[in-house]
Amino acid sequence: MEQPRVTANGNIGPIDSSRIPRYAGAATFARLPRLDEVDRADIAVVGVPFDSGVSYRPGARFGSNHVRESSRLLRPYNPALDISPFERVQVADAGDMAVNPFNIHEAIETIQQNALDLTADGAKLVTLGGDHTIALPLLRAASERAGAPVAMLHFDAHLDTWDTYFGAEYTHGTPFRRAVEEGILDTEAISHVGTRGPLYGVKDLEDDRRFGFGIVTSSDVFRQGVDEVVAKLRDRIGNRPLYISIDIDVLDPAHAPGTGTPEAGGITSRELLEILRGMRGMNLIGADVVEVAPAYDHAEITGVAASHVAYDLVSLMADQATATRATPNSTTEER
Repeated sequence: MEQPRVTANGNIGPIDSSRIPRYAGAATFARLPRLDEVDRADIAVVGVPFDSGVSYRPGARFGSNHVRESSRLLRPYNPALDISPFERVQVADAGDMAVNPFNIHEAIETIQQNALDLTADGAKLVTLGGDHTIALPLLRAASERAGAPVAMLHFDAHLDTWDTYFGAEYTHGTPFRRAVEEGILDTEAISHVGTRGPLYGVKDLEDDRRFGFGIVTSSDVFRQGVDEVVAKLRDRIGNRPLYISIDIDVLDPAHAPGTGTPEAGGITSRELLEILRGMRGMNLIGADVVEVAPAYDHAEITGVAASHVAYDLVSLMADQATATRATPNSTTEER
């Protein structure tokens, strides 16, 4: 059956919702074309249906498709950033990585290689998880593509810099400790945002500081406000290659009940989106949105929030790509 699409500037965009209702047809992210339906992709949205690294409630393996279904209402123009991302660059849905759910080491290797394959022609990735274990291989691939350790903003209720769970070094609570140990993060430009809740002890914070992380808690966002937080983060990151990793549990359970390890006192979806928009003009090279567990997501609240977060990440990348093309001999201007 014919799929009429919105097209502009040689880029193939979403299915035309004035001709096919949004609830009809197979779900791709924002109703965009599949990767095999276009001759190239500047930005690829890819799913990683993997949750074998969780320590509490499972179900994030179903998160990628849940976010896709929740993205049906996304529209081509982003007024908050004054950009039509699908007109600026070619964005496509790359489907899901086929990841072994029974062998976490093999899964990590597969994710890393698939990420390298998808970015071989210069495309950038926005990855839909999956649990937070997947951030480690994605960071490995991003660092390899950048040719250097990368800066990172990590939005999460939790630090995810613990050492092991039950002797296991690779879980959704350990990826950023491993990333520091492997030298793939620029430890002068890494920060957690939105952390809160009880810890195992003060050593958790001492270890985290030793690794180089700055911390902006959810209370900091509330008391200081979005603008001050954005200014501090931009100053810390500068124009380094930046990877953004977003655990949806950074949001308060009122805004994201569908996640595996909810914590009270989180930031709002509005605050998260505004902080991300404050990163406009930065050197964003990759991003993920993880830990969406649809079994706990009544009324699709979490899926909708995650889809809008992913949409803004795509918009930031599209804006950066066109700004770079307009000024090829200069660094990306901060705006």
